[in-house]
Amino acid sequence: MPRQFGTIAFTPAVKAMQTKMGSRENYERFVQTGADNNTIDPDLAEFIASMDGFYLGTVTANGYPYIQFRGGKPGFLKVLDDRTLGFADFRGNVQYISVGNLSDNDRAFLFLMDYRHRRRLKIIGRAHIIEDDLELLDRVRDLDYKATVERAIVFKIEGWDWNCPQHIPIRYSVSEVATMQARIQELEQQLAAQKS
Repeated sequence: MPRQFGTIAFTPAVKAMQTKMGSRENYERFVQTGADNNTIDPDLAEFIASMDGFYLGTVTANGYPYIQFRGGKPGFLKVLDDRTLGFADFRGNVQYISVGNLSDNDRAFLFLMDYRHRRRLKIIGRAHIIEDDLELLDRVRDLDYKATVERAIVFKIEGWDWNCPQHIPIRYSVSEVATMQARIQELEQQLAAQKS
């Protein structure tokens, strides 16, 4: 079976542009000889569990893309099975654009960016709003976070692809910087002790 991400993403217009720019042959091989990339393997599961945020893309009824950041502690995006992800959706600014879009069109996109290690993951699929499944709501809930879960969003994977690291700036989170600063201070104290 061909690589599903490319099968979905490489529309006729994309293929025409690839042909014009000279990359079509390479990407045809990429699609035809690659893995399906529509199930979660151990590397993917580990990466997803390490993330403290991602971007959710939906499509408005008038055809425009809409991107919304979702954040939480690492692991808040849950692997529910080898083709399904889910996360708790909390009350935010009460615009309800993403969930409104999903109620009309279930096509969705997840973009996960790890700046520290210069890795990014693109996932294409279908997302569904679940409000009345208490067992599922419990599975996606973070017991350490006291906000009310309004719903779960369940994402069925149709294809995924790692993106190249070129042009990704290296950045660290506040907690990562604090850990490094504490370690630097500890080493400076050890060095000062050795000198005296």
